[in-house]
Amino acid sequence: MDKLQNKWFKESCEMWPGATFTFEVKEVLQSGKSQYQNIDVFDTTSLGRVLVLDDIIQCTQKDEFSYQEMISFLPLCCHKNPEKVLIVGGGDGGVAREVAKHPKVKEIVQVEIDEKVIEVSKKYLQFMAVGFDSEKLELHVGDGFEFMKNHSQEFDVIITDSSDPIGPAVNLFLENYFSLMKSALKPNGIVCSQAGTIWNDLDLVTSTLGYCRNQFPAAAYAYTTVPAYPSGPIGFVIGSLDKNIKFDQPTLVFSREDEKAMNLKYYNSDIHKAAFVLPTFVKYRLA
Repeated sequence: MDKLQNKWFKESCEMWPGATFTFEVKEVLQSGKSQYQNIDVFDTTSLGRVLVLDDIIQCTQKDEFSYQEMISFLPLCCHKNPEKVLIVGGGDGGVAREVAKHPKVKEIVQVEIDEKVIEVSKKYLQFMAVGFDSEKLELHVGDGFEFMKNHSQEFDVIITDSSDPIGPAVNLFLENYFSLMKSALKPNGIVCSQAGTIWNDLDLVTSTLGYCRNQFPAAAYAYTTVPAYPSGPIGFVIGSLDKNIKFDQPTLVFSREDEKAMNLKYYNSDIHKAAFVLPTFVKYRLA
C-alpha cells in the first residue's frame, strides 16, 4: 500500500501545514474508494482500529468515545425534552450509539450520504456501528441538505457529525446550512456541529460560530479532547432557538449509576459545564 512507509501511516493536510500525525499499522483491513471518497481501515499497534477518509483520521478505537459522547450529550442534555433527533453524517454509527442511550430520546433519524462508509463500519468498526442496531433509529442514505428541505419544524435536536471542511463537507460549515437546520427544528430546538480546533484554525471556529449566531438567538462553542485529532482538542458549535438557554447548565444530570448503565466513558455533568470554559485568547476572540 503506497500510503504506508515501513508500516507507518502519516496524516498530513492543508488545514494544518507543517505538522503530521503518524501511527504504526499492523494490518490494512480495508482500502478502497467509494463514490465520494477514499476509505481506509487500519488495525494499529497503539490506537486499535482506525477509520481514515481521504487520508484524514476520522476516529480511532482508543479515543473515539470522547468525540461521540460529547457531540451527542452536550446538545441532548441542553434540551429539556429531546424526543426526536436528526443526525447528519455519522456513517460510522458512533453518534447513533450515544444518542440512543439518552432516556428521553424516542426517535432518531440519520442521513448519511456515503453508503460505503456504513458498510465498512459495520464490517470492521462494530464497536461504533452497533449504533445502527438501535430500534429508535431510522437510517437514510442520501444528502442531508435535501432531506432537511423536506422536513420542516420536525426535530428537537440536529447533530452534524461531519468530516473537516475540505471538499463536499465545506458546505456544512456555511451559514446557509445553519439556516436550513433552523428551519428543520421545532420551537426551542438545538443544533450541534463539529467546528474545528482552536489551535489549528481559530478563523474557522470564529466564522462557524458567527454563522450560527446569525441564525440562532443563542450560540456557543465547546470542546473536548481527542488525542488522535490535530492538536488534541476538537470543538462544537451549539445553537438554540431558546434565547434564554444556559448551555453550561445541563437540564438532565446523570447519576453515577446512570453513567455506568449507559457505559459513559467521558461525558458527565461536570465535563459538560467545563466544556464551555474557554482559554483567554479564545474567549475574547469569540466574544
